[in-house]
Amino acid sequence: MTHQDKNFTAEELEQIVEAHMGTSVETPLRDDAFELSDDEKIIQIESKFRDIMNILGLDLTDDSLNGTPHRVAKMYVKEAFSGLNPANKPDMKLFTNKYAYNEMLIEKNITVHSHCEHHFVPILGVCHVAYIPNGRVVGLSKLNRIVRHYAKRPQVQERLTRQIAEALMEGLDTKDVAVYLDAEHLCVKTRGIEDNGSSTITMSFHGEFEKDMNKKAFLESFR
Repeated sequence: MTHQDKNFTAEELEQIVEAHMGTSVETPLRDDAFELSDDEKIIQIESKFRDIMNILGLDLTDDSLNGTPHRVAKMYVKEAFSGLNPANKPDMKLFTNKYAYNEMLIEKNITVHSHCEHHFVPILGVCHVAYIPNGRVVGLSKLNRIVRHYAKRPQVQERLTRQIAEALMEGLDTKDVAVYLDAEHLCVKTRGIEDNGSSTITMSFHGEFEKDMNKKAFLESFR
């Protein structure tokens, strides 16, 4: 059910947007979200964005602007929102833990480039993740790729944090997972309050990371 389905007033909807409330841990997608191919989506988005630029009064015959609708459409489908397609989700292939390493493994300072789903402007930040192996381990780059996959969607930070944690728990076959995300929202920096000094922090702790000792060790590793 969407905000529109619930018949919120305009004032209530604006409060929801400003509060960065999301609908659920799942990204809201229609059942027919992937009936069109990427190329078909690019063609349609290009046409719609050309309309937007025309409405704004921009001269699309100008050499600098003429290719912008196609560039934006390609960026949306192939880059900025490529994480919407489950076919692009990284494979979390696990390997036998031959070194018998049973302590927490931390991957910190993972770059996050996402977009606010309320205004479609960037969310920029860093993510720190950790897990305790459950007999098997994963290649380090897969941790970065999981973060990147879920970031490449229209997002709210709370949902993104939970999606990363749940994907890691599923892929690593362990509940012992921690996620910490510190990000700056350009919807806060460049519109509305126009606050350049703030950032937003969200966290998700599961399994052994709910224990104060492990939580503290994880947080102190990057602070």
